[in-house]
Amino acid sequence: MRILPALILMLSFVAGAAASPTKGVPRLIFPVVGPVTYQDDFGAPRPGGPHQGNDILAAKKSPAVAVEAGTIEFWTKSATAGCMLYLHGVSGTTYLYIHLNNDLTSGNDNKGKCVDGVSYAPGLKDGAKVAAGQLIGYVGDSGDANGVHPHLHFEVHPNNGAAVDPYPYLRKAQPLILTGTIVSSTAGSLMLKATQVKVNADKPIAVSQKVVLSIPVDAQISIDLPGVPVGLDALMPGMTAVAYTMPAKATLPVQMGDPATLTASRILINS
Repeated sequence: MRILPALILMLSFVAGAAASPTKGVPRLIFPVVGPVTYQDDFGAPRPGGPHQGNDILAAKKSPAVAVEAGTIEFWTKSATAGCMLYLHGVSGTTYLYIHLNNDLTSGNDNKGKCVDGVSYAPGLKDGAKVAAGQLIGYVGDSGDANGVHPHLHFEVHPNNGAAVDPYPYLRKAQPLILTGTIVSSTAGSLMLKATQVKVNADKPIAVSQKVVLSIPVDAQISIDLPGVPVGLDALMPGMTAVAYTMPAKATLPVQMGDPATLTASRILINS
């Protein structure tokens, strides 16, 4: 099975478009699962001084995951940051996840506390060790982002020092979005006849190729509006679907379209 050159070029772009990151920061898992938009707003003017991270806009309560393996530190004492956490990566880099969720409903009720199950992943404890890609929190609008579009303010601090621009690392960590028709599915994989591929908000590229994706047990599968969660048995041949992948490195197997080299983090079925 082979992916068309357009997808190969897209994967190469994901791996190589950004400037060379600071030495010591590894290639990261993208910190938010699902549709996002963001720009390089590091250093932009803010009331408290230059912006120290990138704002990743996403739907409220979108999953936030660990960009690398490390140790979690909760922080709930900043009125500006709201509910936040530090991820102390094994590389020595510290990452800040700011404005996590504090709402108990889909509205802006501000009734939740900075606790696991609301801001942080269910059962996650302060000081816990986490794996790369593990769920650690939920996107929100706590702190001085209250009432603003939900987003994750994400910072990168190499060697636990001064903040650097996260944008190059986020671009290298970019997930793909594949749209197409379901050909077949099994307990652990999905074959999709892809018609377009894009990197988040970038302009989609038309393709026409069958692609096999791995489906981990914690992948989110839902039917369009209102986003009703469903099981693997809902992945029926002939249905159209959008598959959001985990960040894809431009390795030769991925570029050649070898089966199951792409992993779905979320699948949205169009009814």
